[in-house]
Amino acid sequence: MADSPAPPPVPPSSATPPDPPIRFRIGEEFGTAKRNLPPVGIVALCLAVVAVIVGVYSFFSRQKPQGSGSVDQVTWAEVTGQNSTMVAITVTLHNTGEKPLWIKHVKAQLIDADGKSFDDDAASSVDFERYFQAFPALKKGAQPPLAPESRLQPGAEQRGTVLVVFPLTKDAVEKRKSIAVNVLPYDQALPIVLTK
Repeated sequence: MADSPAPPPVPPSSATPPDPPIRFRIGEEFGTAKRNLPPVGIVALCLAVVAVIVGVYSFFSRQKPQGSGSVDQVTWAEVTGQNSTMVAITVTLHNTGEKPLWIKHVKAQLIDADGKSFDDDAASSVDFERYFQAFPALKKGAQPPLAPESRLQPGAEQRGTVLVVFPLTKDAVEKRKSIAVNVLPYDQALPIVLTK
């Protein structure tokens, strides 16, 4: 009987049963907003504070025109045979800024009775006398030209005339809704708009 198999060992009665298997849920541990992000209330409060700070900064640092002024007089003369009118606009320009105002560009805009807009760049100041000889009506009340490259000191005022041509008849210019002169300084993004 030496060849008989050995009986299996009997487990001790005091041994504890094995622990049940642990369920591993990867979706709950990694990559969820609940576990990785702060509460929604805190995020909303932080965004609101940032929006208020940006709004206040934008309000106080916004661009403002460096000058102001007015359109004092508008005279015109029809260009015979060309269906256009030459207009002399006399303006007063004030430098309301704290530094000198250098004029880069001057242009005029006319809005006719139908609401249509017409733009033209100011004529060169060297041509003023020639235009005044051809159209004496334009010289009435004219001032020296308001020319590019002019410099206006802080607090100073300058009167000047701008000559432009619009492809309109004299009657259309007389019945216009508005006329404006836009003065663009060198160091400003916003033009100074003088309207009548």
